[in-house]
Amino acid sequence: MSKIKICGLFRERDIEFVNEAKPDFIGFIFAEKSKRFVDFKKAENLRKNLAEGIVPVGVFVNAKIDDIVFLCKSSIIDMVQLHGGETDGYIKELKGKCEAKIIRALNLNKNSQLSTLHSPLYSYTLLDAQTPGSGQVFNWGCLQGIDLSRNVFLAGGVNLQNVKEVLKFNPFAVDVSSGAETDGVKDRAKILRLVEICKNTPKYSALTRKIIAQSRMIKL
Repeated sequence: MSKIKICGLFRERDIEFVNEAKPDFIGFIFAEKSKRFVDFKKAENLRKNLAEGIVPVGVFVNAKIDDIVFLCKSSIIDMVQLHGGETDGYIKELKGKCEAKIIRALNLNKNSQLSTLHSPLYSYTLLDAQTPGSGQVFNWGCLQGIDLSRNVFLAGGVNLQNVKEVLKFNPFAVDVSSGAETDGVKDRAKILRLVEICKNTPKYSALTRKIIAQSRMIKL
């Protein structure tokens, strides 16, 4: 059974939604160019209300190492996701200053990067499309025969329409951002259903059925 990460939380309501759904991980994006950007203070406030057992991940693009270390040591985040052009030297320096596990994002459109899936430099790899958070779907067919179960987060256009297909590749976790949104903000019904699918809940909960029916956006 794959785990699930809901990424790009930036509202108090987003925290309420994930506390109810209970995904394994959530993501705060600290890249200023992202429409889901949160600053340190906002992330701290959101983190305070996050339910126990949900792991907060900080998403960075070529950030200052000391900023990442501060967020980790302040317990605002528990894991680090690197989405930029961070070098091996950068990662080694970060690991020397911070004990948080690292997720290294790779662009799946560059098939040559698949050889680095299990690098000892980082704990996990995240396979994404060329434009993270865009909802862009890539060709998952290139993953046939590759073991993703040990340490790979699979992202890039995951949504309610294709998540079951994604789960056939047996990734360690799926990572969902825009696929858990409606009109650019997180959608309670979609988050609940995505988590239920990934956790292989055999039947819809009564609450989820009610929420989905009210939303009129998701087919049972």
